[in-house]
Amino acid sequence: MQYTVSASVFLAIIIFFRLRRRTQSRSRFDETVTVVSAVTLGVLIAATPLGQALSNIVASFAAATH
Repeated sequence: MQYTVSASVFLAIIIFFRLRRRTQSRSRFDETVTVVSAVTLGVLIAATPLGQALSNIVASFAAATH
C-alpha cells in the first residue's frame, strides 16, 4: 500500500502550525516566510478544480455586492 501526500496539503499543514504561534514572538522574517507560504498555497490550490470552484464562488459574491 502506497500513500501519497499532495504538496498543497503538506504546505497547508505547515501554515496551520506556523499560524498557531503567538504573534508577539514572531520576527519579521517569520512573518515573511508565512506570507510567502500562504501565497504559494493559494497558487497551488488555484490550479485545481476545487480552486476554480472557490474562485467562482468568491467572484459571484463580489458581483452580488456591487
